Amino acid sequence: LIMFGLSLAPVLSSSQALADIPYTKFNSIDGGIIDTNDWIGKPYLIVNTASKCGFTRQYTPLQKLYDRFHVQGLQMIAVPSDDFNQELDTDQEVKAFCELTYGIDMPMSVTTSVKGDEAHPFFKSLKEEAGFVPSWNFNKILVDADGELVQTWGSTTNPMSAKIISAVKSTLK
Repeated sequence: LIMFGLSLAPVLSSSQALADIPYTKFNSIDGGIIDTNDWIGKPYLIVNTASKCGFTRQYTPLQKLYDRFHVQGLQMIAVPSDDFNQELDTDQEVKAFCELTYGIDMPMSVTTSVKGDEAHPFFKSLKEEAGFVPSWNFNKILVDADGELVQTWGSTTNPMSAKIISAVKSTLK
């Protein structure tokens, strides 16, 4: 229960959320690069994840969200992170766990820092532009087709919640 209190990440309201988020690259867990420049003109959702977290079961609705809206243009990246000491030891273990346990086929990065000095440039920009830093695993960050931050949601918000689905639909052209 003590850890549950940490799971409540700050959430940006619509009025706070407008910020330009620069396009960037993530190292893919499959090898190669996931380049958000390839997504110019498309909305995308980035979620910091962890395999040993109480919210890990959210991989199922994340994959469902991806399956439902990817054909309409939504892009997504799951970003495994050990910043909260809840990720498996190697990227190979993370990949196998996510594929075998949850059937994940959405793009995933290698294990990446999402906070502090070692944070990935996307998360550093998110902090600088919008004041948002993940305070736990499974924060959801929606960026629209113009590269503007639309909304963030904390760990407790289900990826298939009405508010996330509504926000995603509003970004699709």
